[in-house]
Amino acid sequence: MGIESIGIVGAGQMGNGIAHVCALAGYDVIMSDVSEDALSAATALIDKNLERQVSREKISQSDKDAAMGRIRTTLTLSEVGPTDLIIEAATERETVKQAIFEDLLPHLKPDTILTSNTSSISITRLASRTDRPEKFMGFHFMNPVPVMQLVELIRGIATDEPTFKACKSVVDALGKTAATAEDFPAFIVNRILMPMINEAVYTLYEGVGNVTSIDMAMKLGTNHPMGPLELADFIGLDTCLAIMNVLHDGLADTKYRPCPLLTKYVEAGWLGRKSQRGFYDYRGEGDPVPTR
Repeated sequence: MGIESIGIVGAGQMGNGIAHVCALAGYDVIMSDVSEDALSAATALIDKNLERQVSREKISQSDKDAAMGRIRTTLTLSEVGPTDLIIEAATERETVKQAIFEDLLPHLKPDTILTSNTSSISITRLASRTDRPEKFMGFHFMNPVPVMQLVELIRGIATDEPTFKACKSVVDALGKTAATAEDFPAFIVNRILMPMINEAVYTLYEGVGNVTSIDMAMKLGTNHPMGPLELADFIGLDTCLAIMNVLHDGLADTKYRPCPLLTKYVEAGWLGRKSQRGFYDYRGEGDPVPTR
């Protein structure tokens, strides 16, 4: 089950990062999105990030040129179907992901492997909506993809061994490290990380500390490179809330109840860096300013 071509559905923060590392590793990549603007922005960002790697002498100019030459973009899902491996990297909403896989089905090769970059949603449930649950698994990259070493590989209940080995071989080819997780809500990383972020929001909500104090305390007190509220803004508050809801619903435990303040920020459209306002306001010229 050799993988030579990779289709990526979604050209956002995760999708363009996945396209970047896959093309650099020598795979032919086709990246799709519903927006031409998103595809153009993703291509420009990949070019910029590859150029940064050239300037830091991590790759050569010829490596960059070859990688950019391996990336195609399309607005049509049918063009993604004939690839060997498809990585869905759309928004963290199950209905959206299900619709993508259903639209892809008529265009797939018999041996195409389907995967999702979901950070929390049941792989078994997503796979059940396809015609190949044995060739379906979770392929969860960390953000930012070109920098982060880890990839979580999650088997659904029906995932077969050849599919797992094929996906593991791609992780190895990318120069990354695979951690195998069972198909439980939020898997390993977000099962641990998101409740910590949610607790930081509760700490803010209850007035225990302000944004600056909470982030400084965790950076200097536990040697975290980013404070939890700064990290939440980087991830996207809507994504954090979606994962907490999956944990709360899937495990039926009140300790995973999303903080009301997190819900309020999302309802206000304050989603973090991508909307220029979250726990910090990024709209000014200088350093981001805490919003509470």
